[in-house]
Amino acid sequence: MRVISWNVWWRFGGQWRARQRGIHTTLASLRPDLVGLQECWGNAEDTQAERLAADLGMYSAFVAPSLPPPPPPPPPVPTETPDQDGFEVGVGVLSRWPVLGIRRTLLPARHRFRPVALVATVDHPAGPLHFAVACLEWEPDFADDHLAQTRALAGLLTDPALDGNLPVLLAADLNAPPGSPELKPLTDVLVDTWVAGGGDPTAVTLSSKHPDAPLRATKQLDQRIDYVLARPGRARQRVSVSKAFVVDEPVDDLYPSDHFPVVVDLDFTR
Repeated sequence: MRVISWNVWWRFGGQWRARQRGIHTTLASLRPDLVGLQECWGNAEDTQAERLAADLGMYSAFVAPSLPPPPPPPPPVPTETPDQDGFEVGVGVLSRWPVLGIRRTLLPARHRFRPVALVATVDHPAGPLHFAVACLEWEPDFADDHLAQTRALAGLLTDPALDGNLPVLLAADLNAPPGSPELKPLTDVLVDTWVAGGGDPTAVTLSSKHPDAPLRATKQLDQRIDYVLARPGRARQRVSVSKAFVVDEPVDDLYPSDHFPVVVDLDFTR
């Protein structure tokens, strides 16, 4: 399977329609099986995940709200442009296979509103595949919430109810660099597929060289903060990763997002 995690930067930045075309072009060239989208937009009538899925011949799911970059609360108040009105910031799934069902879980928070995690159950040919997507707290002043959210995600993804013939997967903007205390609850119970796949240890997914870099996010800048994590679905199952890379080039001179997508190719024993 090819799995992608990508924070697609909602409708921020003033050129979201052009960026949407770049997102589509990038995904079409990569031909993923599963994509976890963070900071994607949606309302009751229309979602970014649904549009991308229709263009790419995939299936989709979307839930909201999820935690956006500054300024809080989501979406920005006042809105930057009229076409932001009425659209929430959420998380989404694109899948090569039909989505059988979704589970929406609110993550803990004491300081700000509670972001949502999405677990989609996908109709993989080998059986139900559980694929989670999330975007977590980023403010250093709220590190206690950040840690509580990674602990909650770890508990959610190790639930025995998710066990089966396929790995359990998480695609997330965790806002935590490798080795950070906030990341540890998840890497204690799931494999960082970037490391397993021999990804470049110096790679970053949020670069200060990006023209739209969120300079307030000093803890996250020039770090790898976007992940695909996995655990075996059953005892003695082996999950291997053949490749892990980021896509850090613009499309037609415009970066599709302020984050670079993480791309992972993995295989597993049945």
